[in-house]
Amino acid sequence: MNPVVGWALAFIALVAGWFSYGWPGIALAFSVIVFWLLIQFNRSVRVMRDASEAPVGHVPSAVMLHSKLSVGQPMLQIVRMTKSLGRRVSESPEIWSWTDDSGADVRITFDKGVCASWTLDRPG
Repeated sequence: MNPVVGWALAFIALVAGWFSYGWPGIALAFSVIVFWLLIQFNRSVRVMRDASEAPVGHVPSAVMLHSKLSVGQPMLQIVRMTKSLGRRVSESPEIWSWTDDSGADVRITFDKGVCASWTLDRPG
């Protein structure tokens, strides 16, 4: 979710809570916001925990990863898809790499944490 939309929804929830129920409404809205943030944090931790159990930069099939990528995917979604943390190739621009057993390599360029472009390099 876009952070601007998230903050706007949080603000709307607080205002709606105030106009509907006063201080108890604000408390309820605040509780809902905190619960939402905890869910997002838990999701991120789960993705990272699952990725930590796999070899760094390894995927079962680089070609399948290549076919599932699209511009604008956040890094968390790609890590969830690969079930592996990528291997950092370059810091500026931010390039991460995933390789399969056949030696095929997918290099993904990120801009502000989202996929900007990618390449598939196959051996041979």
